[in-house]
Amino acid sequence: MLFAYAYCYSEFIEKAGAILMYAIIETGGKQYQVSEGDEIFIEKLDVNADDSVSFDKVIAVGKDSGLVVGAPYVDGAAVEAKVLKNGKAKKITVFTYKPKKGSSHKKQGHRQPYTKVRIDAIKA
Repeated sequence: MLFAYAYCYSEFIEKAGAILMYAIIETGGKQYQVSEGDEIFIEKLDVNADDSVSFDKVIAVGKDSGLVVGAPYVDGAAVEAKVLKNGKAKKITVFTYKPKKGSSHKKQGHRQPYTKVRIDAIKA
């Protein structure tokens, strides 16, 4: 098991070619680990497609010199991203009922809105 982990880790380093710079950002009440070139789905932002957005709530930045952790955020760090599109996720069915009651069934659908962004730069 340890060999498999070491193999996967070394394969990751080989693909990267060097140590990647990454950041942990907070947006929409969630935290995401991102690096340059990543495309991620986040909670819907009030921006249009092809706009640029900056995330200044950077919790940690990892680079070749080490890990910088903020308290609670890293001072002067920001992540620049470009909005690719806004959309809605696949529909899920929400079915609620009360047992032993004849007519208390409710079926609803829900589509969660999202914003897809591409990480362009990490400034730390």
